[in-house]
Amino acid sequence: MTPEPPRPADTTLGQLRASGYRSRTVKEELRSNLLERLRGGEAFLPGILGYADTVLPQLENAILAGQDVILLGERGQAKSRIARSLVSLLDPWLPYVAGTELHDDPLAPVSPLGRSIVAEAGDDTPIAWWAAADRYSEKLSTPDISIADLIGEVDPVKVAEGRYLSDELTIHYGLLPRTHRGIFSLNELPDLAERIQVGLLNVMEERDVQVRGYRVRLELDLFVIASANPEDYTSRGRIITPLKDRFGAQIRTHYPDEVSTEIAIMENEALAFDADSSADDGSVPVQVPGFMKEIVAELSQLARRSSEVSQRSGVSVRVTIANHETLSAAALKRAVRLDEPSAAPRISDLPSVVASTAGKIELETLGDETREDRVVEKLVARSVVNVFNRHFAISELVPLLERFEEEGLEAEVGESVASRAHGELADAVPELAGAIARLDAGESPAGIASAVEFVLEGLHLNRRLNKERRSGGVRYAR
Repeated sequence: MTPEPPRPADTTLGQLRASGYRSRTVKEELRSNLLERLRGGEAFLPGILGYADTVLPQLENAILAGQDVILLGERGQAKSRIARSLVSLLDPWLPYVAGTELHDDPLAPVSPLGRSIVAEAGDDTPIAWWAAADRYSEKLSTPDISIADLIGEVDPVKVAEGRYLSDELTIHYGLLPRTHRGIFSLNELPDLAERIQVGLLNVMEERDVQVRGYRVRLELDLFVIASANPEDYTSRGRIITPLKDRFGAQIRTHYPDEVSTEIAIMENEALAFDADSSADDGSVPVQVPGFMKEIVAELSQLARRSSEVSQRSGVSVRVTIANHETLSAAALKRAVRLDEPSAAPRISDLPSVVASTAGKIELETLGDETREDRVVEKLVARSVVNVFNRHFAISELVPLLERFEEEGLEAEVGESVASRAHGELADAVPELAGAIARLDAGESPAGIASAVEFVLEGLHLNRRLNKERRSGGVRYAR
């Protein structure tokens, strides 16, 4: 990545003019920087995964067309992440009239204070610089939001200082005017009261605001991006039609279509602890084999297609991320307790994901007959068998099954069984070792133990092995 240019030195309006500075609207700025990025073959929004052929091309079109955008999608579809990432398309630094609340353009101030400063000081008007990251404002729509929060209100303190009510300088500006020359994001737009939505109409079209009875015209320069749940946006009629009409582009987000994309997002977003601090607190390295990552991603994919899970509320990618973190934590805990040098999640750790899944999904029906933990357990089992059947055909494992049937082989594994014991089992059964070699388990005892349990559980779920739970472990046999 190109390093961010240093902050320019404070200067004056005269020096700014002499430098050749030209004012641009925020939409012109976004458009120009996007075109430059496209010419250079750079990624539009690095870190936004799974949308390269769907959402991002539509968003590129909207920015190039200078349109405000509303993102429609269920929870956990990176809507807020997309909005925040647009900051990367802003110029690193923007000059403004020093001391103004609205960060007025020195060449075209809009606030009464900004105009008066420029009129009085002329080319000696002091200039300050605004960082790109500070030009983004975000508001979560809630029923208690007022016009004063978004637009502004008379400030009684300024009145008490001796100003007249007719003086425009008595106004305390809200979040929208304070985001002048920046990006304004409004999350969950349908939750905004209709009377407040009406207050946004002028901002979205005429680009001006009105505060109470004042004839104040602030020609705001904004790029507005909002988010909404499709059900709230289209079915319940909670967004007034004139406001819908003012968004130039309506873009539908979605969950990852493929397991590989879900895994990539999970790896990118999962909480990672500093290696040095982990060594200091007695942690051990945790390796998550690829097949375990597949199981975690498959669980979320299945939940999004399950008739028992409410699809109206969706199944967030946060479920996948949380389950990945939970499995890693369970593996770490076992390794520390058993004093092992490394850790890897196993099939016997999967019950731990009930806690990190149940609170993030909503069931179609909830009662004594439909418990969240049972629904999650069924989804976990289906995830394991689906991933297993992608890696193996049962016919390929017939020699291993014959060892169980003809020789009475029994396999003792489980959460509290040391990794070394799993390795000894694989060494004693070449057919099992051959199956493990086809997996990306690595060579560590922890990785081998994870692969052993995956193969055995897959055969059990395909009804080729019996499974008996015992205290501290599991026995597989024919």
